[in-house]
Amino acid sequence: MTMTDNTRRPLVSFIVTCYNLPTDMLCECIDSILKLSLQPDEREIIVVDDGSEVSPMNDLLKYGDDIIYVRQKNGGVSVARNTAMDMAKGQYIQIVDGDDCLLTVPYEHCLDIVRHNSEADVVMFDFTHDLSGSQVPDRFQKKNGAEFLRTENIRGAACCCLFRQSVRGRLAFTPGIAYGEDEEFTPQLLIRAETVYITDAKAYFYRERTTSAVHQTDEASILKRLSDTKEVILHLSRLADTSPQSDKVALQRRVAQLTMDYIYNTILLTRSEEKLNETLGDLRKDGLFPLPDHPYSTKYTWFRRLSNSAIGRKLLLTTLPLMKKER
Repeated sequence: MTMTDNTRRPLVSFIVTCYNLPTDMLCECIDSILKLSLQPDEREIIVVDDGSEVSPMNDLLKYGDDIIYVRQKNGGVSVARNTAMDMAKGQYIQIVDGDDCLLTVPYEHCLDIVRHNSEADVVMFDFTHDLSGSQVPDRFQKKNGAEFLRTENIRGAACCCLFRQSVRGRLAFTPGIAYGEDEEFTPQLLIRAETVYITDAKAYFYRERTTSAVHQTDEASILKRLSDTKEVILHLSRLADTSPQSDKVALQRRVAQLTMDYIYNTILLTRSEEKLNETLGDLRKDGLFPLPDHPYSTKYTWFRRLSNSAIGRKLLLTTLPLMKKER
C-alpha cells in the first residue's frame, strides 16, 4: 500500500495513529478523510499502527493505494506521530487519532482557508462529541501565532490544527509523554507561525472511550498523568526563559494556565491535601507558584486567589471533586 509517485505535492498529509483499535472505528476515520473534496493527488493518508496486538492490515486492504500503512514496535502516540510526520510529503499536516474522525462540512471550511489564503500557516478549529455536526461559522480571525498565544486562551489539541509542514520544521512530539503531548507541541507550533486562522468550526469528532488513557483512574495512571504534565510545564517554562520577549510573554501565559490545570488535576485526581501541598512546594521551588497575577480569564483569576491561601485550598479540595470540569 504505497502512494504512487506524483509530480504534484499533496495539499494535506493526514496522519492517522492507532493501537489496538476496533477496525470499524479505524475504517470510519479513514472513510471520513476520503469523503473530503480532495483529489487523490491532493491528499496523503499515512496510517501508523503502533504495534497493535493484532494488525488491522487485512481490513485495510480495501483502501489499496489510498493509504500508506506502517506498522512499528509500540512506542506510544508521540513516536507514532513523529514517524508519520517525518514521512509526510504534504504541504500541510492534519493529525487524526484513529478512533476519531473529521466532519465533512466544517472541515471543508478549514480546507477552503488554506486553499484561498496562501499565507495560512495554521488553521485552528474546534471539536465536538456530536458525530452529526455540520454547522460552519461565518467568520474567522487571523492573527500572528505569538500574538494569539499572548492574548487568547488556546485550544491545545494538536488534532484541531491544520498546519504547514515547513512551519513545523524539526518540531516533534516528545517520546514517552503519554499525557499532555499536545499541550507541549501546540504552543511551540504557534510560536513558529506567522499567520494563524482561528475558526469555531467544529470539524473534528472526538470519541470519548472509557478505555482511553485519560479515563484510567488507577494510581499508576494518575501519577503518570501528573508527572507528564509537570514535565511539559517545565519544558515550556525553560523554553520561555530563553525566548525573545514577545515569545516569552506568550509562553509564560500558557505555562501559567497549564500550571493551573496541573494543580486542578492534582486536587481532582488525588483528593489529597498532602499531595496538593507537596505539589505546590515543588512548583514553588521551580518558580511556578504562586500563580502569576494576570487577568488571563475569570476562572484563572479566582483559582489563583483561592490556591494562594490555606483556606482557599481547603475550599478547592472540598468543592472541586463535586463539580464537573469545564471543557
